[in-house]
Amino acid sequence: MRRRVLVVAEAANPEWVSVPLVGWSHAQAIARRTDCLVATQVRNREAWLRAGKVEGRDFVAIDSEAVARPTTRLGNVLRGGKGKGWTTMTAAAALSYYAFEWKLWRMLGAEIAAGRFEVVHRVTPLSPTIPSLVLARGCERAGVPFVVGPMNGGVPWPRGYDGVRRAEREWLSYVREVYKLLPGYRRTRRQAAALLVASRDTWQQMPEKYHDKCVYLPENAVDPERFARVREHAAARPMRVVFVGRLVPYKGADVLLEAVAPLVREGRVCVEVIGDGPQMAALRALVERERLGDGVTLAGWVAHEQVQDRMATADVFGFPSIREFGGGVVLEAMAVGLVPVVVGYGGPAELVTEQTGVALPMTDRAGLVEAFRAALAELAAEPGRVDAMSAAARRRVCERFTWDAKAAVVEQVYEWVLDPSGRRRPVF
Repeated sequence: MRRRVLVVAEAANPEWVSVPLVGWSHAQAIARRTDCLVATQVRNREAWLRAGKVEGRDFVAIDSEAVARPTTRLGNVLRGGKGKGWTTMTAAAALSYYAFEWKLWRMLGAEIAAGRFEVVHRVTPLSPTIPSLVLARGCERAGVPFVVGPMNGGVPWPRGYDGVRRAEREWLSYVREVYKLLPGYRRTRRQAAALLVASRDTWQQMPEKYHDKCVYLPENAVDPERFARVREHAAARPMRVVFVGRLVPYKGADVLLEAVAPLVREGRVCVEVIGDGPQMAALRALVERERLGDGVTLAGWVAHEQVQDRMATADVFGFPSIREFGGGVVLEAMAVGLVPVVVGYGGPAELVTEQTGVALPMTDRAGLVEAFRAALAELAAEPGRVDAMSAAARRRVCERFTWDAKAAVVEQVYEWVLDPSGRRRPVF
């Protein structure tokens, strides 16, 4: 039986990255298993149409721009620079999301109440700080199970990195707990039939009285059709390391380059840094100062659909980010067959195993430099181990972290909330 589901994905766009791509990918995987209508924000409408989707049959576009446009503009002013102040942007998004749900209910509320949908599932926003004031209440009154998630966020800033925190303009993170005062915060958790929780940090933030309705489900996954390239060469000297990410302080590209500097000069390792951002000038200076020459390539921005081609030429994914929620780029690297070397903190710590990569303990910056240097030197000395871990990494992603694998668990969640007494809570 294909369940009738309304998927709420305010951010869902196949042409963008980050949360909008997560929303699109998750919604499409659910649609392959259910009779699904997706409600998304109007800014995504043209991309859905270009993807061949039919408005009214596959999706509806909610026009909340009267509120979304000025709140986004205000958030951009307050955040202190492009790519910074994500907590500030999330706070602004909460205001516009209230308007989105209100408009959605005006469009579909009567049909929800009339039983057109068996389940209503909010896929995005991903942030656990953004309540569902209108839908949580409306679905409870209509007797329709309301599912939220996977929710992810709130990884604490690690000790010793306040300088990075300030550089990222994360002023609101110091008072983040204020979000619990937002209208609908407690009601969302009380009235939801299931809460999909994407990380251990988010689970710990969830009040214990709601743990019986929580299901662990990671935020990110990989579409095998979008990430079809596979590393096919054998590891050799120099071992090829790649970094992919925005060049901002907390992502740690500078930590990686400092760590590999002696290994590069000795010809044991070469590195490609894919991405752009405010640290680019400093990285260029570091390469010159450390005399790394042709051993380091600063590639700059690369189109998302081309990143896998560059990844497939490497052996190891070096990613010293100190605060990742989901770590989608780690899964993408593993899907290509790279061995991830990451900080074992936040999202990446839940993706990497001893058989598939290396998760290094969180420590201060100098400690991370030394730990990455030691880990990469060890891998460079054991190319056979790199190849074995490469195969294991790809196998882990293909078996557990595809969107279809996640949608299968979500489908079990729907059956659980529709018959909670007759079924066990699903397990990822």
